[in-house]
Amino acid sequence: MDHLDINKEKEKMNLPGMKPNHSMVKRQEPQTVKGSGISLTHDIRLEMAQKLDEHNCALHVALHQYNKHHWLTEGPESFLSLHHLLDEHVEKTVEHIDKIGERIARLGGISTAHPVTQHEMSYIKHEAEGRYTMRDMLRNDLEHEMKLQQKMREQIQRAHDLQDFGTVEALEEVLLNREDLAYHLYSVLEDDTLVRGIEHVFDQDKIGNRKATEKTPLQ
Repeated sequence: MDHLDINKEKEKMNLPGMKPNHSMVKRQEPQTVKGSGISLTHDIRLEMAQKLDEHNCALHVALHQYNKHHWLTEGPESFLSLHHLLDEHVEKTVEHIDKIGERIARLGGISTAHPVTQHEMSYIKHEAEGRYTMRDMLRNDLEHEMKLQQKMREQIQRAHDLQDFGTVEALEEVLLNREDLAYHLYSVLEDDTLVRGIEHVFDQDKIGNRKATEKTPLQ
C-alpha cells in the first residue's frame, strides 16, 4: 500500500458515520475491500475502490448543488430552459453515482453513504447556502465538472497502468458524459445572447437600414 497515504486513510476512519452509535453487527469495515471474484490483487482493488469512492462522494456533492440550482431557476432566460437542462444534469449524476457504486461493490468495497462524510471526503465542495445569480451558480457547477473530469482522467490512467480495465471502461463512459454536461454549462455561460441581438437590430432601424456585406461586422 505504498501508493496510499496511510495517515490520510486513518483520518478517514474518524469522520462522522464511520462508527455506529448503537449496536449493530458489522460485516465489513469502511474503506476496506473483501474478496469479490475479480482477479486483481487485494491492494489494487483497495486502491481502485477508494479512488472510485472519492468520485462517489464528489458526485453526491454535485448532485446536491444541481438540485438546489434546479429548484432556484428563475427569470425569462432561465426558468424553463435552465430548469430542464439542470433536470438532465441531476438525472445523469444519479446514473453515474449508481454506475460507480456498482463498480466499487464489484471490487469488494463499500461506497461512502453518510452525507457529512461524503462532503468531507469529496474533492469538490458545495457552495455556501443562499441564492446567487444564475450565472454564478452555473459557474460553480462548471468548476465542479472540470474538477471531476480531471480526477477521473487521473484514475483512468492509473487503472490502465494496473490493468484494471473494468474500472477503465466504467470511468470512461462516465467521463464522456461529464464532458457533455460541462460543455452544456460552458455554452450557456457564453456571452452571446438573442436579447442583445434583437436590440442591435432595433437600434440599426433607428439610424436607417444597413445592408450587410462580407466585410460588415454583424455585432
